[in-house]
Parts: sequence; C-alpha cells; structure tokens
Amino acid sequence: MNILYLDAFSGISGDMMLGLLVDLGVPLKDIEADLSRLPVSGYRLTSKQEKRHGIGGTRVEVLCEGKQSARTWSDIDQMLTESSLPGQTRELARKIFRILGDAEARVHQISLEKVHFHEVGAVDAIVDIVGTAAGLTRLNLDRIVCSPLPLSSGLINASHGIVPLPAPATLEILRGCPVRAAGSTRELVTPTGAAIASAVAGFGQLPAMVPDQVGYGVGGWQLEDRPNLLRGVLGRSGATDGLEQDTAVVLETHIDDMSPELLGSLLEKLMNSGAWDAGFTPLQMKKNRPGVRVTVVTSPGRKERLARLLLRESTATGVRSYETSRLKLRREIHTVPSSLGKAQVKLAFEGETLLRITPEHASCAALAEATGRPLSDVYRIITETANRQFGLEE
Repeated sequence: MNILYLDAFSGISGDMMLGLLVDLGVPLKDIEADLSRLPVSGYRLTSKQEKRHGIGGTRVEVLCEGKQSARTWSDIDQMLTESSLPGQTRELARKIFRILGDAEARVHQISLEKVHFHEVGAVDAIVDIVGTAAGLTRLNLDRIVCSPLPLSSGLINASHGIVPLPAPATLEILRGCPVRAAGSTRELVTPTGAAIASAVAGFGQLPAMVPDQVGYGVGGWQLEDRPNLLRGVLGRSGATDGLEQDTAVVLETHIDDMSPELLGSLLEKLMNSGAWDAGFTPLQMKKNRPGVRVTVVTSPGRKERLARLLLRESTATGVRSYETSRLKLRREIHTVPSSLGKAQVKLAFEGETLLRITPEHASCAALAEATGRPLSDVYRIITETANRQFGLEE
C-alpha cells in the first residue's frame, strides 16, 4: 500500500502542495499538461529549488499575466465537469472546490452558486487545486494522512477587508478536524490548503510505514521561528497483492427511542458529512423494545466530527468506535457517452484487472427523467455501452 504522510509543521497552502508533489518526483510538465485541458490562460508556472532554514525543497509559483476574470463556483464546477481531464483528477478537483465553495458560502451567508473567486485568486485556486489533483493521481496513492494543522491568530487584510486568523473559510473547512495553535501571526494554513487536506487526507500521527522518499514544498514566507515548508513522506505498508488496503473507523450506537422520520434524516446527514457508509440493523433491546444499531464507516480523520453529529442529531448518549483495516478494490470514476446521453460509471479493479463496471445511480436517474425511459432500461444501456468501451463485453 502506497502512503503519503503530510507533515504540516508549518502549515499548508496550494503552492506548497504543488511544490511538494514536484519535489516528490511528479514532473511539472505533466501537471501543466493536465492544466492545459482547461480553458484558463494568462498564467504560467515556475519551479525552482529554494531553502528555508537550510532545508532545500521545491518552490512552485503561479504567476498571473494581465487582467483575470472573476469566476463563480458554478462556473468552475461546470468547467471541470465538461473538461477532458482524467476522471480521477477531475472528480478530486471538483470535490476540493466543493469543500472550498461550501465554506465560503457559509461564511458569507450566500448560496453556493453565488460564491465568487475574484480575479487572480480564481486562477490561483484553479491551478493549485487541479494541479494538486493531477499530481496526487499520478502518485497512485492508497492512503494520505495529514498531521494536525497549525492555526495562527491575529488579523490580516483580505479581499473582503480585515479578517481574523485563522481565516473564516479555513476554520469552516476544518470543522471536526484536528488542529493546534501555531503560535504565529502569519497565515500558515490557507483556505485552499485546508480544502486540499480535508478532501484528500485523514488526520493523525505518522502511520506505520517504510519511508521511501521525503520531499519538501517551499512556501513564500521567510519565517524566523520555523522553516516555511510542507514535508511529505512517501512510503509503503501492508500491501496485499491485487487489493488495496487502508484504515477505517467504525462508529456504533444503539437507539430505541427515536422517530423513524428522524432516523432517516440522520442517515442522510451522516453521508453528507463524510461517512463512507452508514446503515441500520434492527435490534431487540431492553424492556422488549425494538431498536436499531446505527453503524457508520469513515476515515480516521472524520471520526470525531461524525461522532459529534451522532450525539447531537440522535437520542444516543454514547458512541463506540474502533479502527479496522479495510481491503478493497481500486475504483475509478469515468463518464461514458451513450445513445441517451452522458453518464458516470464506476470501474472496479483488482490490481490492473478490470472486474466490473457499475453505473452511477444519480446519472442514470437524471437520464431516465430527461428521456422518459424506465430506470432499468437506462441502467442496461449504460452498462452495455460501458462494457463495450472498456472491453468487458460478454
């Protein structure tokens, strides 16, 4: 299993993440090749070796040339959806932007669709996020773990005026994630950096692994009290031939005094808050009461967030938790064209062997609604189309 540990002792930002990926061996030209698939211009990437407190790493900068257009979250999400980026890169970039957009919407109390990324900031965010997604995809990682993030204090100037540190959007993104006091008045964790860490990593200490490579992404600050670097440790652990392995957290609680309508809402909130899976098991509880066991599976970094949600949104007064290893098939999301329109499908691999293709329900349901065809027909047509495209015809 390939593991990347992000040692964010001096914070994390989009440019630091790009620098780290290049320092770990991802060619900048490959990241630029993916970025060239987007209708975004007026910028260039530079990469050079720099040192902070005597430690060398890679500094990647996004240099904007001329006037840039402001873009809304909707503009960017549509651009990514319609792009020719590789499926895994595209969906990871969309996930990161959604986290960033949701946080900005909550801070400014507006709808997600109205969130704006202003001028240069929009280009910076697009390049940092899509470039990071492209680099991480090329590293072919099974697990990413990030150290608790150091949050600063004080006030800084931003596009909306003077704001406190950590920036409001950063703090929104990191709800439920481990953080610590940085003892600094400089912005060490940016909203983009927080969104990347939240989207791609679980939070915790250095996992058991065999380090193979160490890289450093260089930040723009010259700090007196610490080297402004993002360290990445690339290694391996516990690989099972043909299968991927990672660590999952299981949360459980028993409930016998809650309305079924509220239970249904609870399940939806758990899934929307980062659970990998959640479900109910019927129980016979004390005093012959019928009840349910609520079981939630998630990443170690989301354990506390989901446990708190369970305790706040249900009648439970306690939640059990335990870590377990998980063997799984590698998955990829692709979009396939069909006679009915485009739809997303999930590909499951054992090693490099494609085992099966499953249509995504939401895509099929949308096509069924748009075409008036039965959902079962849409599933069949999309499955047959995808099987032909990826060579799984019977």
